[in-house]
Amino acid sequence: MNKILIWSISAALAGFLFGFDTVVISGADKQLQELWNTSDAFHGSVVMAMALWGTVVGAIFGGIPTNRFGRKNTLLIIGILYFVSALGSALVDDPISFAVFRFLGGLGVGASTIAAPAFVSEIAPADQRGKLVSLYQFNIVLGILIAFLSNYLLRNTGDEPWRWMVGVEAIPAFLYIIFVFMIPRSPRWLVSKGRFQEAEKVLAVIHPDMDIKMKLQEIKDLDQNELTGENIFMKKYRFPLILAFLIAFFNQVSGINAFLYYAPRIFESAGLGQSTAFLSSIGIGVVNLLFTLLGVFLIDKLGRKQLMLFGSIGYIISLSLVAAAFFLNWGGMSVPIFLFLFIASHAIGQGAVIWVFISEIFPNRLRASGQAFGSSTHWVLAAIIPSTIPYLFTNIGPGYVFAFFAFMMFLQLLFVIFMMPETKGKSLEELSLEMSSTK
Repeated sequence: MNKILIWSISAALAGFLFGFDTVVISGADKQLQELWNTSDAFHGSVVMAMALWGTVVGAIFGGIPTNRFGRKNTLLIIGILYFVSALGSALVDDPISFAVFRFLGGLGVGASTIAAPAFVSEIAPADQRGKLVSLYQFNIVLGILIAFLSNYLLRNTGDEPWRWMVGVEAIPAFLYIIFVFMIPRSPRWLVSKGRFQEAEKVLAVIHPDMDIKMKLQEIKDLDQNELTGENIFMKKYRFPLILAFLIAFFNQVSGINAFLYYAPRIFESAGLGQSTAFLSSIGIGVVNLLFTLLGVFLIDKLGRKQLMLFGSIGYIISLSLVAAAFFLNWGGMSVPIFLFLFIASHAIGQGAVIWVFISEIFPNRLRASGQAFGSSTHWVLAAIIPSTIPYLFTNIGPGYVFAFFAFMMFLQLLFVIFMMPETKGKSLEELSLEMSSTK
């Protein structure tokens, strides 16, 4: 189990860079708009959101290298993209070049949401899979916290602090590239490529007390049943496709990425000073980390569905209170407190569950394609929603925006109650048969 844990953590470090890259831009947000004197529309849709559009492209096409070159090689490519993006973004002098380098980092983020969960789910024992795959989410929120802290510490560095804020990511990106060299190839990917002896060696480490020949044969039998010409849009895979779409859709219409991108701006809109807004952002990162840890601990005990129920109820309460705070002009720390509850609800629910759940519901041969679909849905919305926030806050007001998010979380609650299946404790092969044959 020690080797599996080390491999899982190494792959999941892609999530750390994902979280860091996504949030580090929030510290540079207003500095960049003032520096380049860009409009709200251009700043939101190009300077701020270009990384998210890169993420969309990475999510749409990330399944191709993940299938063709393997999970490990794709994770290496992702590390290189993060490294180049961080250095390039820190050195440019115009908004277009900045957006191009941010786009490259976005490619890494999008592809990592496919390759990292796929790799970990395929090396994890069934009873530990939820915890090990959710290490990816834990690393995302750790990256978010470190980004908020880094932004705070670097906020007065030099004449242009934003360069240090976005450039420091090159250090963890370089370390991540080194870590990825230590992990093996996924045994299920090796089977799909006919490399049975290599797969058997990895399986022997994963399942030391199991008949490895029998387990290998089980994977081979299922792989042979998945015809080469099959795709995730076939009728037999309609149910997992709908599940992947809906969990990704609801993840983003909670407003989570809009909030993470614009946390300091939202706190300033609520009447907090700039330094207090940055400190409150760090508080958000701490709450996110603590409740993600709780989610990691509970996901294999209570299951995916139970955590989603808790999270949905917390979303509805917290987002309704945030909307009311803006409508009724509640001052002081009311908005940060309600948003702490919001981030806790996300961390223990959607945050802990989404990448685990999507990595479980598709068969081995189609896993990367299925995750690419779910991840693409997630990131298209994650690009669209944050890019509209500066405009919506200015022209409609934060209260109406948060009220909309609260209503969408009521719809998520209905999805969880009436449609979402439980996947805990079942092997990937069991789930593959259930999802493709019972619905």
